[in-house]
Amino acid sequence: MNEQEHVIKQDGELDTKNIKNAMDKMSNERAEDILSSFDEFKSYLAERIELGKKLGLNEEQLAVTAEKVAGCLAENAEPKNREEQLLKELWKAGNDEERHKLAHMLVRLTEQA
Repeated sequence: MNEQEHVIKQDGELDTKNIKNAMDKMSNERAEDILSSFDEFKSYLAERIELGKKLGLNEEQLAVTAEKVAGCLAENAEPKNREEQLLKELWKAGNDEERHKLAHMLVRLTEQA
C-alpha cells in the first residue's frame, strides 16, 4: 500500500478522504466482530484513538476522523444492538455541527473505557 492510500501520512498529516477506502479494506468478518457488541465497538474505537494519539493527532483531528467513520457506518452498516441503533438515529437526526459534537463525545467516551 502506498502512502496516498493511508489516512495518516508519514509527515503526520491527516487525510480524511481515505477513511472510506481504509474501512472498505476491512474484512466483513472483522467488521462483524467489531460491531457485534457495543463494548467491542468501544474497545476497537479506543484502540484506534490511542493509535491516533501516538501518531500525534489532537482531539480535533480525532473527532474529525471519528465523524467520517461514523458517517460511513451510518450509511453502510446495519446496527447490531440498541446502542448502535441509537447512535445511528442520533447521527441521522443531527445537523453537521451536532454530528461533530457527537464525534467529540465518542472520542471522550472511549477515553473513559
